[in-house]
Amino acid sequence: MIAPEKLNQLSAGQKRRKLALTFGELERDIAGIAEKGTEYSFTSLPRSEYTKTITKILLQDPKLDSQTANELSKALNALPFDERRVCNLARNALLAIIGTFPAEWDLVIAPHSNTNQTIEKRDFYKGVCVYAEDIRSPFNVGSIFRTAEAMGCEKVYISPLCTDPAQSKAQRSAMGCIDTLGWTRCSLEELPKELPVFVLETGGTPIQEFKFPKEGIVIIGSEELGVSPEALKRASYGRVSIPMKGLKASLNVGVAFGILMQAWVDSL
Repeated sequence: MIAPEKLNQLSAGQKRRKLALTFGELERDIAGIAEKGTEYSFTSLPRSEYTKTITKILLQDPKLDSQTANELSKALNALPFDERRVCNLARNALLAIIGTFPAEWDLVIAPHSNTNQTIEKRDFYKGVCVYAEDIRSPFNVGSIFRTAEAMGCEKVYISPLCTDPAQSKAQRSAMGCIDTLGWTRCSLEELPKELPVFVLETGGTPIQEFKFPKEGIVIIGSEELGVSPEALKRASYGRVSIPMKGLKASLNVGVAFGILMQAWVDSL
């Protein structure tokens, strides 16, 4: 955190960068997830008043567009004062001026109250599993875990070449679900033999016509290549596809998995 009077001693570029960092620290402090050493510490000024003070400094920035300034002013004067919303609006306005934008893992999202729920207490559909084959993006790996946990998967299997779920960006994207959801790294040959296996891939049965199993493992493939020929052979239960109309006819793997899980859960 920086004292408000010191901000005016900085150059315009330095001031914007420092403000962006400060609003981010404030967001985390408000959400209760501040990193050690970044907690709000000005005893002479309540945090909400500090937030208002530095927001007024931002409103004087000539590069702040009129629409954003208007939204920020309304939020600043709203009752009750939504401190976190003001910080979020201000931080994103500054990032836009600076020319950078937050990635998914940069978002300030407070953990849900049940984040520390143990695997034993999870409610899930028995035998509903996913095998992530060679997913390279840590964002996508985290997204898959987050969707799997939310939609009631019992377990996630990942291939030997999948990005490590312990990677920081995967952890951030997963929002704690990697810790509460059981998972195993294994090859296709090591998947449980007693469960039917099917793949999510183009050229299969349309999702609205596919007969989902009560228990099974769905294989989802890499961002660039889709599922491997070996995975197609392993998928004795079949192939399911999501019909698309667009020119690109392409979905992010995490989004496609979410669509499939909703259809699978509906069938159960």
